[in-house]
Amino acid sequence: MAFQHLAGRVWICPGDPDPASVQAGVAVIADERGSVLVDAGQSPAHAREIQAALRAAGLPPPRWLVYTHHHWDHVWGACAWPDVEIVGHVAGERLLREEAARPWSHRYLREQVRANPRLGPSFRARALAVDSWDDFAVLPPTRIFTDELELPVGVRVRHVGGAHAPDSTVVAVPDSGVLLLGDCYYPPPAHLRTPEDRPDLALVRRLLADDVHWYVASHQPPMTLDEARAAVAAG
Repeated sequence: MAFQHLAGRVWICPGDPDPASVQAGVAVIADERGSVLVDAGQSPAHAREIQAALRAAGLPPPRWLVYTHHHWDHVWGACAWPDVEIVGHVAGERLLREEAARPWSHRYLREQVRANPRLGPSFRARALAVDSWDDFAVLPPTRIFTDELELPVGVRVRHVGGAHAPDSTVVAVPDSGVLLLGDCYYPPPAHLRTPEDRPDLALVRRLLADDVHWYVASHQPPMTLDEARAAVAAG
């Protein structure tokens, strides 16, 4: 696991390419005034690997942690990030408070899968990702927004919603020409998906702009503007 420089202040650390692991990539906007981490990792163990990769790359530790949305593979590592302000959309804050109240454990995961077998792939991945529940906690954001928010280091977060998650948020780094998409245009999670669900290319089309040179989704390699336009046209 290693951070790769993308453009300007933006570095990315890809997730596991095996979809069964349900491990999202993360990004850091490195700044001497305070870096911004985009998504927390899928577990405390994953977060610790990200922290080691930050140190290996010589990147400063984050001051802010931005959630692109509330799904577990983007937020369950947050409890391993001390001394950060967690930024997230108001809809995700409500959902994560509900998640935080659930009695997470391997036993609870098994019980949930027995009650709803469609949860199996996601919950098995969670069981493999969390090596100990002793200090585990789901953390709602400590700073919420509704439409848009700009952090003091010039990083902009904007709510876009969509079928994948009601709180989906994109993170723009204008001086670097980068837009971090999270999972915003993906179809709903597998246990909620129907055969008719498709990626929301109309949402991507609305995000295309000449001053954005890189588009980064959490589970795919970065795309240039030309590649993003071609993908939308082909869809």
